[in-house]
Amino acid sequence: MSDGHRGAGLATLGLLAVTAIWGSTFALIKGVVGRMPVADFLAVRFAIAAIAMVLLFALPLRRLGRASLLRGLALGVLYGLAQWLQTEGLARTSPSVSGFVTGMYVVITPILSLLIFRQRMPWTTWLAVLLATLGLGVLALSGFSVDAGVLLTLASAALYALHIVGLGHWSKPGDAFGMSAIQMVGIAAVCLLITLPHGGPTLPPDAAAWISVLYMALVAGAFAMLVQTWAQAHMPATRAAIVMTTEPVFAAGFAVLLGVDVLTPRMLGGGALVLAAMYMVELAPRFRRRKPAEALHHEV
Repeated sequence: MSDGHRGAGLATLGLLAVTAIWGSTFALIKGVVGRMPVADFLAVRFAIAAIAMVLLFALPLRRLGRASLLRGLALGVLYGLAQWLQTEGLARTSPSVSGFVTGMYVVITPILSLLIFRQRMPWTTWLAVLLATLGLGVLALSGFSVDAGVLLTLASAALYALHIVGLGHWSKPGDAFGMSAIQMVGIAAVCLLITLPHGGPTLPPDAAAWISVLYMALVAGAFAMLVQTWAQAHMPATRAAIVMTTEPVFAAGFAVLLGVDVLTPRMLGGGALVLAAMYMVELAPRFRRRKPAEALHHEV
């Protein structure tokens, strides 16, 4: 196996680990936001993550050039705004519809890659996007109507897609520590600003909430951002987006394992479609004689 294939394979495994961590957090988030405001939870979570990352990666952060610092900060602001819009949308629509509409970044990502960076995708990638979308629909939807919550969530999906595209274009393997830290600063700044009209964030109310928030901050926040930033330096944006659509599959799996949900044919069918999409973008390029257009990684 070549170094390129090995790096791409490790990047995929890293991104799968991140989506598994994200999938494990749904029950924790639900428990915490029932006892403290959502905006406060986000602000405390990302502020802790930002402080930890700045302390740990102070040297790589100082080594970043001005352009990389500004790009990382902009990507963090995009991600922070996406988190806020997604949360506001979730307050106005059902969790299942929110999960499906958020997952639409898998459709928006290749469109933005084409429009912004002129990255054309082979037909297998578009087929994988379609399979992933169908899988998300089977997993999440029992009914659907467009309302304010859906529109807010769709806006968040567009920002997530823009973050994925920008990160894939600007992230370099050697800058992963510094880039992930400056992004977390941007996310924390947005979330803290949102709480200012109400006097700033309130702290978690008890020890159990603190444990959940610390897990979300350090594992699902700082560690996940670091791995995603490193992984996207080794794979195209659309491929990363398709791999990340496994998040609801992991979420459903954890829900079944924890006894929150019962395994259903819809879970199996939707999960199979999402996994088939990931299989296509992971293995199809290896069976092509020529290097696909999607594998051309642009660096600035």
